[in-house]
Amino acid sequence: MGEVEVCNKQVILKNYVSGFPKESDMEVKTTSLKLKLSEGDSSVAILVKNLYLSCDPYMRSRMSKLEGQYVDSFTPGSPIVGYGVAEVLDSSHPNFKKGDLVWGITTWEDYSIITATEVLFKIQHTDVPLSYYTGILGMPGMTAYVGFFEVCSPKKGERVFVSAASGAVGQLVGQFAKLFGCYVVGSAGSKEKNKFGFDEAFNYKEEADLNVALKRYFPDGIDIYFENVGGKMLDAVLLNMSLNGRIAACGMISQYNLEQQEGVQNLFCIVRKGIRMEGFLVFHHYHLYPKFLEMIIPQIKEGKITYVEDIAEGLENAPSSLIGLFSGLNIGKQVVSVTRG
Repeated sequence: MGEVEVCNKQVILKNYVSGFPKESDMEVKTTSLKLKLSEGDSSVAILVKNLYLSCDPYMRSRMSKLEGQYVDSFTPGSPIVGYGVAEVLDSSHPNFKKGDLVWGITTWEDYSIITATEVLFKIQHTDVPLSYYTGILGMPGMTAYVGFFEVCSPKKGERVFVSAASGAVGQLVGQFAKLFGCYVVGSAGSKEKNKFGFDEAFNYKEEADLNVALKRYFPDGIDIYFENVGGKMLDAVLLNMSLNGRIAACGMISQYNLEQQEGVQNLFCIVRKGIRMEGFLVFHHYHLYPKFLEMIIPQIKEGKITYVEDIAEGLENAPSSLIGLFSGLNIGKQVVSVTRG
């Protein structure tokens, strides 16, 4: 019997992007692929069928030409690269076999051949939705865990502010902080998004003065700020931080689509208030993944965590799902279901 050849739908980046990305910066193409690895190839690889793909804000920077960054640019003319959940169809890697379910870095297509298996995790817990491994049980969950617990070293009763609080990371940070015993306020782009059990939440679009808004919710100052936004929000937060406050710099989504990024005016607050602001990259902390699972799996099963997903059906809807992140169209973690099977 000959090797099975299938149609392989792909989402391609057409060219490097400047300014706000558009759906037309990407295109969906169909190629063909043999559902078996080449036996004569000496390289170690696995062939997977992609099930879910993750849309994440950091992907915007990879759509531009980057130099000296922590990740490489996407390659124009090639499929977009990102986190996903997949089933192994064939493998020459000793740690993966046919039938394994995995999450990690894959490509935006129906089927992918993965050679970089360092950021690929075998899924052990299959009694939760597999799509969770694009979010709460994957990179965003780990990001929330590392940023809050490892970077910020919280204490019970501290006052925590989370920006982009309805996104994949923010919704979890706030809930981790609440479960830990902190007072938590989140900001998001609409009131409907604020449904994660925070003590307070506000729509930043309705606030004429962010400094005044933060003073309203934090009259005694902010002990911990989980930074997802940057720009004017960061400037207002710096004025409202407590002495010896901590800021975990996770992302700055307000700046990703600007040709000229905004400056920050209130940086001297870091000196005056003894604030520690630390950027972090989640892939430097993946050794903590087993420890994270020990904490989060029971919380999910006991219903202590509210987790919201926004799932788009079909690879052809991946471009619009990714672009929607930057205008706040998603509620919760944006996921693309590649196949309904």
